[in-house]
Amino acid sequence: MGEWFEGFGALEWTYFVLACIGTLFLLVQIVLMIVGAAEGDADLDTDTDGDGSPDTHTDTGLSLFTTKGLTAFFAIGGWTGLILLRYGMHAGIAVGVSLAAGLAAYIIVWLVIRLILRLQDDGTLNYSSAIGMQATVYVSVPPARSGRGKITFVLQGRYTEADAVTDEAERIPVDSVVTVISVQGDAFLVKKTENLADASEKNQNQ
Repeated sequence: MGEWFEGFGALEWTYFVLACIGTLFLLVQIVLMIVGAAEGDADLDTDTDGDGSPDTHTDTGLSLFTTKGLTAFFAIGGWTGLILLRYGMHAGIAVGVSLAAGLAAYIIVWLVIRLILRLQDDGTLNYSSAIGMQATVYVSVPPARSGRGKITFVLQGRYTEADAVTDEAERIPVDSVVTVISVQGDAFLVKKTENLADASEKNQNQ
C-alpha cells in the first residue's frame, strides 16, 4: 500500500486530500439520509402549517448549489484526477478530465435529489382533506382547548396519528369517535361524534 504513495507530487496529494474529504462527507450524508428516512417512517406525528401543508427544510436539492452536490464533485473529481495522474497522464489533461467528472457527478446528484423530492411531493398528505372525516381518540382530548390529545385515522390510505384539540365543554375520552372540523396550526380541531349505539340508546330512552 505504501508503494502506491511513492512519488506523490503536490498535485497528487491535493487530489488525494480532496477525494478523501469529499468521500467522507458523502458517506456521512448517505448515512444521515438513510437514518432520517427510517425515522420518518417510524414517526407518524406530523407538523402542519395553518393551511395544512407540511413543514419543509433547507438543502432540498432544488437549488443548483447543494452540499450533496459539492461533496460528490470533490469525491468523484478527486479520485478521477488522482488515478489519471498515477497512470501517467499529463497533468493538464488529468485536471480537465477530473473537473468534467466532478461536474458530471454534481449534476447527476442534483438531478437525483430533485427526482426524489418530486416523488415525495406526489405522496404528500393533504391534511386539509381530513376535514369532515371521522377519527378515533387515541389520547383523551382536554375540553375547551385547554390541552391536546391525539387522534388516529386513515388519510389517503395511510394510518395517521395527529394532535387534536376541541371546543367541547367536556373531555373527549379514549376510543371516542370524533369528526375533524378544521386544521388549527399543527393540530386538528375535532368534535365528538355520536355513534350509532349511543343514538339508538338515546332513542329508546325517549
